[in-house]
Amino acid sequence: MSPVDTAWLRMDSPGNLMMIVGVDVFADRVDWERLKQVLERRFLRYDRFRCRVVQDASGYWWEEDEDFDLDQHLIRVELPAPGGKAELQKFAAQLASQALDPGKPLWQMHLVEHYDGGSALVVRIHHCIADGMALMGVLLALTSTRADADEHAEPPPVRPSRRMHDGTWESLLRPFTDATVKAIDATGDIATRVLHAYGAVLEDPNLAGEAAAEYARIAARVAQDAAALALMDSDTATSLKGKTSGSKVVAWNEPLRLLDVKAVGHALGCSVNDVLLACVAGAFREYLAARGEDVTGCEIRAMVPVNLRPPGSPKTLGNKFGLVPLLLPVGIENPIARVLEVHERMEELKGGYMPVLAMAILGMTGLVPRAVQNQILEIFQRKTTAVMTNVPGPQQTLYLAGARLKQMMFWVPQSGNIGVGVSILSYDGGVQFGLVTDKKLCANPQDIIDRFAPEFEKLVYALLLLPWEEYVDPELAERALFATESVAGVATRLIENHAEPAPAEPAQPATVRRRRSAFAAARAAER
Repeated sequence: MSPVDTAWLRMDSPGNLMMIVGVDVFADRVDWERLKQVLERRFLRYDRFRCRVVQDASGYWWEEDEDFDLDQHLIRVELPAPGGKAELQKFAAQLASQALDPGKPLWQMHLVEHYDGGSALVVRIHHCIADGMALMGVLLALTSTRADADEHAEPPPVRPSRRMHDGTWESLLRPFTDATVKAIDATGDIATRVLHAYGAVLEDPNLAGEAAAEYARIAARVAQDAAALALMDSDTATSLKGKTSGSKVVAWNEPLRLLDVKAVGHALGCSVNDVLLACVAGAFREYLAARGEDVTGCEIRAMVPVNLRPPGSPKTLGNKFGLVPLLLPVGIENPIARVLEVHERMEELKGGYMPVLAMAILGMTGLVPRAVQNQILEIFQRKTTAVMTNVPGPQQTLYLAGARLKQMMFWVPQSGNIGVGVSILSYDGGVQFGLVTDKKLCANPQDIIDRFAPEFEKLVYALLLLPWEEYVDPELAERALFATESVAGVATRLIENHAEPAPAEPAQPATVRRRRSAFAAARAAER
């Protein structure tokens, strides 16, 4: 077992289990026998799903479970009446709070039958097996793009859409893509790059000056990022921080249309990611303010996983990602100013080496005694409120065992006393927002989830009110936005029904019509 995988295995604690938990909702009934056949052929071909973890004095390794029985890992259940979304969320939360059997391969699936006219599948996989990006590849291998696809055939090479990633976390690693990333090994060894450059200089001495300047720049940025990681301040103390209980609660919303999010990003000159993160920050702000907490200057730090796999690398399991600490500007009330601030902070992170440094730290902690690992990780955990993931899913409809996959979401684990997990996942033209919280810190995460879409609607409405030709002024947008009685209602009418808003002043209708037309044009351009 690799040092990084070992680190994730040993991070289990009573307050936080290191499981990735996913929920897939299907429009059709999933056939039990057909599902078993798909898993046997496409899922169990990955060795780790048939292996258990074994330990001795030398460390941990994977050993095939000679008594492996699929029926111990795939279980069929029905929810208690009325068997709706609330019951599914409660069931998923219960599973997220229960440890997997350490004597068996560390995964389990529960097929929920007769859910919402179809089925649901709750999946738990220990993080030591694989990270979120690797597991997305596994999901794609299980599914097909047609309901009548032959499951005995090799899975089609479906890849997540790259076009939607105009600002996702992979963009933080532009310097590590293509040929560059091949010079960095799985633990993020910068020295490997230097050795490659040294060999190039021996072949062509004219490259010496250029190489020296490049690696001086790298060394300076690595030192800067290492210092930033080591010396970062704690984020704002809110009710979302504290000692965890180990009892989880989950919630999710109905998907936003990805096309709408792209249009807002286009109008602001920002990425899809910037817009979504600003909405997350706004949802946290409204939730905390409603509880009577002071949100002035509030900043919530989220640790964000970043994929470190080179483009086109083989689809293998394991953990190959780093982390970047992102401060969400919860204290900014103005929704447009909040997006612009998120954009600026994301720009500062781009091109840095924090993800590689974080992976190197994880690899190092997997080699030291567990007590030392816990002490090292605790330094970062106490300065963080949440773990946040943004995973690209396929932008076409998928089928599992002939059933149409309608909705998908998942949550990565939170370590130590981090009690909030945020998940943003795109699939089939929609963007899904999900939340898992420790019950002691936030007993009803739906209160946060329900504030996500209204935050996006504020952005939409503010943009519709402003002249398209001019620079988007946050103060002007704020005045226009809060002069309206119902932000959500007007935004919904404008986008969905193309209805004219009731004018607050004589000049407003023309402005709204002009803005709406430009907004629609931006959406059409993205198609």
